[in-house]
Amino acid sequence: MAVSGRKISDFQGSISKTSAEDFDHRCEPCLAIGQQIEAHGFCMDCQEYLCKNCFAYHQRTKASKHHQLINKDNMAKHAIIKQSEEYNEKCQVHKKEVIKFFCPKHEALGCNDCIVLHHRACDIDYIPKKCAGIGDSAEFREVLRELDKKVNEVEDVIKLASCREKELDSCHDELLKEITTFRKEINDRLDQLQQQIQTNAERKKFTDKQTVKKVLETCTNISSDIKLLQSRLQDYKDSQQNGQLYITIKQAKSKLKSDEIKEADRSLKMTKMQYTFDQNQDLENMLSRQNALGTLTLTSSPVASKGRKRVDKLTRKENINIKTNSDQDVCYITGCVLLSSKNIVAADFSNEKLKVFDIERNDLIYEKQLSSKPWDIAVMPLDDIAVTMPYKDQIVIMTSSVLTVRKIPVNGNCYGIAYHQGHLYILLQEDSKCVLITDTYGSVQNTILLDDERFDKPLYLLLSENLKHIFISNWGSNSVVSITLQGDISGEYKIKDFNSPTGMMMLDDGSLLMCGGWENGRIYRISSDLKQSQKMIDDLSFPQSICYNRDQQEVYLGSISDQMIVLSAK
Repeated sequence: MAVSGRKISDFQGSISKTSAEDFDHRCEPCLAIGQQIEAHGFCMDCQEYLCKNCFAYHQRTKASKHHQLINKDNMAKHAIIKQSEEYNEKCQVHKKEVIKFFCPKHEALGCNDCIVLHHRACDIDYIPKKCAGIGDSAEFREVLRELDKKVNEVEDVIKLASCREKELDSCHDELLKEITTFRKEINDRLDQLQQQIQTNAERKKFTDKQTVKKVLETCTNISSDIKLLQSRLQDYKDSQQNGQLYITIKQAKSKLKSDEIKEADRSLKMTKMQYTFDQNQDLENMLSRQNALGTLTLTSSPVASKGRKRVDKLTRKENINIKTNSDQDVCYITGCVLLSSKNIVAADFSNEKLKVFDIERNDLIYEKQLSSKPWDIAVMPLDDIAVTMPYKDQIVIMTSSVLTVRKIPVNGNCYGIAYHQGHLYILLQEDSKCVLITDTYGSVQNTILLDDERFDKPLYLLLSENLKHIFISNWGSNSVVSITLQGDISGEYKIKDFNSPTGMMMLDDGSLLMCGGWENGRIYRISSDLKQSQKMIDDLSFPQSICYNRDQQEVYLGSISDQMIVLSAK
């Protein structure tokens, strides 16, 4: 074994010959430092020839003191023991040295220098001695098994990485699609608003031009009549036709008393109104913000957003008076939604109205009389709403101030409705039980047929967060059913005391809050897989529609009543 740090004086006890002289064997550790010294022994474990000093040192160091040594007299007999297996794995630290040792304590392979420098106090394995029969050992078989397991683990990660790569592309494509769709909806809405302003301006221009034209015609006729009177008066005077002159004078005086010119002037003044465009300051301020279009949210999994709290209980808080003086019947709130402006829009089925309630002002600020009974409401971008009119077979698109934008005819009685990424999901009853998927202008994109035997009077629908399932409250069959976008039934909740399910909403964890029980009303919390339920509150009368204010942690409940119930979810 080479001994690091030895000086030339350490070898005074060895017999040194000139390079010209020939030895049978030379000390191999000394050769490593350029010394030609005759070997006086051999190490069976290291398979190296040693001089006197190296032989003695080999017996003292902990790493080699148990090695089998052969003195000079017996060295010739064992010269053939020199290792026949050749390997040349180089040390990573001492690049020119061959690895010959393994330290079990530190699980480190090393050369002679490594052992002397770093593992003097360790019990060292000498590889040429330890490697005998290693191919048949349990360690060899265990390593092969572990390597197989590791290969499988690596392949699993590779598969996951490949899937993740596809997911990233899909996620990015979906993100761009959502942004593009939202931008198109904004552009379409702005085009509508622009067209409304332009139409009003054109209508005003047309009316004013008609007024000016009439003034011009009137004044031209007046001028012509006056000039004619002037000519006749002069002619009758010159011809001394006094009778005719008398009549013409009276006609002229009557003309002078006429208010035609004043009326024309007054009409003209009414057209002096200037046309100006005042930008919506709220919209201008909004667009000036960095995140006006939206923000990119990163989540590791589809869980509730940060800051959103779990709803564990519901308690009565207060009531909202939804009755107005013009109502003829008890209010029947079949649909309700919360806008970003914190206004509640309620569909009053019995009074054929939409009502807008300001939560902060605690006041009913708008009501819109409709031509038929509304049922359900969906919120669209910019706080537009889509309202189902089942007795008219149509969807009405309206602004947040309940001004009609357009009407969309559908082929059937439309009840529940939801909006997602530029599409309306509409639940049809009667002869054509299905979920109709259209764009916001009524162009049909898909139709999901519902089984007549399974679905008895479906009333409301709700979309899962990932859009893999559509939940349908099946009023006639006392159940809630989930279907895929292909129409396959993926789950159903139906127990003895769960009857007459109506409106529903989704919580942040994907579970549902659902109205049921009818006259003995309750609200249930049902898991997203429709396998578990929890009764959240009871003693409610005819609960019908439901929506949620996450900021205030309040649930708003519509029913057959002039009061909407406010429930605290804190």
